[in-house]
Amino acid sequence: MRRADALRLSVPKAFVVLTASASADAATARSILDYVRERVSPFKRIRRLEFAALPKTISGKIRRVELRRVELDRTPGAARRAQEYWEDDFDRGGGS
Repeated sequence: MRRADALRLSVPKAFVVLTASASADAATARSILDYVRERVSPFKRIRRLEFAALPKTISGKIRRVELRRVELDRTPGAARRAQEYWEDDFDRGGGS
């Protein structure tokens, strides 16, 4: 999913569902973003992620239209959700 951004026009965002043993915290978000940074080209890389339960249809498919609607309904400058992390939140520590 792409999220509108004032500077970059749009920013790739991932909705992440964790296993029962993983915790939805900043350390997990950082490890996911670092993993993607090492393996994906910069123009494809996610810049934001949110831990969330995904809305599904009766047949079990992800209802992407609902995820898009949630992002489009957010007003610019609105506060982040509790489980939302941005790549900018973390110091790159000399990385690329």
